[in-house]
Amino acid sequence: MKLRRWERKKCKPNSLPILHKMHVKIGDTVKIIAGREKGKVGEVTELFKHNSTVIVKDMNLKTKHVKPAREGELGEIRKIEGPIHSSNLMLYSNEQKIASRVGHKFLEDGTKVRYLIKTGEIIDSVDNWKKVIKERED
Repeated sequence: MKLRRWERKKCKPNSLPILHKMHVKIGDTVKIIAGREKGKVGEVTELFKHNSTVIVKDMNLKTKHVKPAREGELGEIRKIEGPIHSSNLMLYSNEQKIASRVGHKFLEDGTKVRYLIKTGEIIDSVDNWKKVIKERED
């Protein structure tokens, strides 16, 4: 199926899509700072790097009307989470209840981590990654 011009992703000269770096990762707790859901806090469940959008759990709900697949089945109306642009999100500290920009630094053992600038709290810990990977497998 051929995509229309406005549906195509911008590509590099080697035909690979341009992927944008984002300050959020899967499993991060974020606060929405713009839009209809402004002020709400949620967890990032999915990333789309080609257009810098993110899906946050139980935020930006849209209604999707689903037709019946076969005869005899009923159609339904589902609530699905819509994407939010990453520029409308800030990382959030659950302990101090504050949103902050993200910074990068190297620890004594040489590992590069992300941290919250306002609180100094380190986001990228091994425990967080193990939790995210375990949830994905379930």
